[in-house]
Amino acid sequence: MYYVDMPSVEEIGNLNLVRSDACISIYLPTTPISREIKQSRTHLNSLLKKAIAQLEAASFDKRVMQQVQEQFDNLLADDAFWDHQANSLAILATPESIRTYRLANKLQDIVEVSDRFHLKPLLRAITFSHSAHILALSENAVRLIQVSPDLPAKEIQVSGLPEDAADASNKIAEKNFSGTGNRSGIKGSTAYLTGYVRSINAALRPLLLHSNQPLILAATQPLEGIFRSLNTAKLLPKTISGNPEHLTPAELASAARPILDAHYQSLIQDFHRLYEERTGQSRTTTDIANAARLATFGGIEKLLVDIDSVVDGLVDDETGEVTFSSGKPDAVDYGVVDEITCRALRTGAKVMAVRKDDIPGNHDLAVIARYPI
Repeated sequence: MYYVDMPSVEEIGNLNLVRSDACISIYLPTTPISREIKQSRTHLNSLLKKAIAQLEAASFDKRVMQQVQEQFDNLLADDAFWDHQANSLAILATPESIRTYRLANKLQDIVEVSDRFHLKPLLRAITFSHSAHILALSENAVRLIQVSPDLPAKEIQVSGLPEDAADASNKIAEKNFSGTGNRSGIKGSTAYLTGYVRSINAALRPLLLHSNQPLILAATQPLEGIFRSLNTAKLLPKTISGNPEHLTPAELASAARPILDAHYQSLIQDFHRLYEERTGQSRTTTDIANAARLATFGGIEKLLVDIDSVVDGLVDDETGEVTFSSGKPDAVDYGVVDEITCRALRTGAKVMAVRKDDIPGNHDLAVIARYPI
């Protein structure tokens, strides 16, 4: 099976506040196929050795290194945990604790050791997850489909979801029925369909309320219009056209992927348009040092960061001044862009982790500031 437990934006911001003598951040590709997970466990062990080597090079106390090793040994020995994976695994450990996040995105190997966690890869996972829910809605049937990047789409069983409009209408009628009169006769009317949609919304709300995944609607009129007027979830503007009753989950997922791609591209295009406008107002920068100062004092409104690049160094907690590293990664410095990203998140900035080609000028980051620089 496929298991994902991605952090929220708020959680990522809070993780950035964690400080320890040894914060170990390891990211590695995994697989949801249990019989093939042994290779991932072996690979994690080799990545851990790289982290321990950085601690040794920094002359860390052997007791600290032993505590870190024990945290990972316990994780490596947990068969139940390894039987439930996704496409990538993030591990954030200190001598006292260890956190894991199973991610839908396919990430490359990363090993970072510092006094804080390396969190930018988590941001990519929640920025463009290529996951979504599809609501296949008609008068005769309703299904919620889960779409993920690399596994087959599947229907999710939702407690309280009506089977069809008649089922929803009967439940409402039975609840309000006084014992006399006719309970039918409204099939096909706006009131009949509106009650149906309200029942669907009530059933979906607990599941979708805290979900980072967008919702894509597959429906025809008038149900499409009624659902959009009552919906409270993160519903994308484009609809999968046609009657979805006879479409399989795989067919619905295929129809949804262009909608997801268009949605992600529109977010980047919106940033570029605003970036050009704000450049004329002296409210943009691609300079890392300037971005660090802005992030430290809450001056970033929107931020694009390159998911792949790592610029090692230090950022002063009080002034935001950057000291760039000149040598190999060690157990002291950390990713400067990563630190900028998390400081921006904590002050309410909208952050997207993208590829370098999507950033103005192909820089490591691009900032839209809240005020002239």
